[in-house]
Amino acid sequence: MDYTHLGRSGLRVSRICLGTDNFGTQTTEDDAHLILDAALDHGINMVDTSDAYGWRFGEGYTEQIIGRWLSKGGGRRERTVLATKLYGEMADWPNNGRLSALHIRRACDASLRRLQTDYIDIYQMHHVDRDTPVEEIWSAMDVLRAQGKIVYVGSSNHAGWHVARLQEEARRRHHPGLVSEQSIYSLLDRTIELEVLPACAEYGVGVLAWAPLSAGLLGGVLEKERRNQLGTPLKGERIAPHRQARLAKLERHRPAIEEYEKLCRDLGADPAHVALSWVLGRPGVDGAIVGPRTLDQLTGALGGLSLHLDADTLTRLDEIFPGPGPAPEAYAW
Repeated sequence: MDYTHLGRSGLRVSRICLGTDNFGTQTTEDDAHLILDAALDHGINMVDTSDAYGWRFGEGYTEQIIGRWLSKGGGRRERTVLATKLYGEMADWPNNGRLSALHIRRACDASLRRLQTDYIDIYQMHHVDRDTPVEEIWSAMDVLRAQGKIVYVGSSNHAGWHVARLQEEARRRHHPGLVSEQSIYSLLDRTIELEVLPACAEYGVGVLAWAPLSAGLLGGVLEKERRNQLGTPLKGERIAPHRQARLAKLERHRPAIEEYEKLCRDLGADPAHVALSWVLGRPGVDGAIVGPRTLDQLTGALGGLSLHLDADTLTRLDEIFPGPGPAPEAYAW
C-alpha cells in the first residue's frame, strides 16, 4: 500500500480509503466487519463514514457498525484514521442538522458514542451550510479540538470559493484550517478541475475523490450489461430514484463509455483499475474513496494501485472524457 501526507498536514493516509456508505444497507454487519479487517490487512488505514450512512433516520447505523468493529480491540482503533461527517438532519426538530455550533457539538458527541471512541481523527462537514457564518463553524470546531474530541477538520462537497472562505477565516484565527476536501471526481465527473482542485492546491488542502468509478459506470458496465448482470428492470417495474439517475447518466454517456471500454480491452486492463489509476494520478489528489459492497470488490479495487497509465493512454482518456479545463480560461479568454 502506498501512503501520502494528507494535504500539508503530517497525517499519512493510504492512497485507497475505505468508504462505508454500503454498510448496513447493501452489506450486512458481519460482512462489513470482514471488509474492515481485510482493509487493515491490505494496509488501508483510513476509514470514511458519516452519521447519515445506513439511511435509518437519526440512527447513525453505519457508525454503530463501525463502533462495534472498533470495540473488538486488537489495535483496530490505533491503526485506523477514522473520518466521519455531519450535516444531515438527525431528528425532526430544529437544530438537529446542518452546521450551527449547537448541532456541531451535539453531532460530535453522538458520533463518538456510536463509534465507541473518544476522538475522531477527521471531522468533516458533509455539505455547505449557507445559513451559518464560517466564524461560528470554526468557533465550534475549535472547542471540539480543545476538548480532544477531534484532531483534524475536513469538508466535503464544497465549492472552491467555500474552501477559500473557510481557509481565510482559519488563517485569521491562527488555525490550521481544513486538512482535506472530499469531492466527487472521476473521468465522468471532472467539474472540480475548474476551481476546487486549484483552491485546494493553493491552500494546502488534501483532496479525497469519492465515486472514482462514477457509481460503477466506469467499472465495465456495458460488458456487464451484455452479460445481463445489471438486473435489467422488467417492463412496468418501478425503479428507485437513485437507480433511475444512474441509468439516465449511462444513456447520456453511452458512446463515451463504449469507447472507454474498448480502450481498456486494447490495454488488457480492468476498466475499474483504469478509472482508479487515473484518479490517483491526478495532480492534487491524495486518495480515492472506494465503497465496496463485498470483500471481492475491495480486493479487486486494489489492482488500480499497480496499474500505470502511459502518456498516450492519458491523452486518449482526455479525448474520450474531456475535462472542463482550468478557470477562468475554460470560460473566458
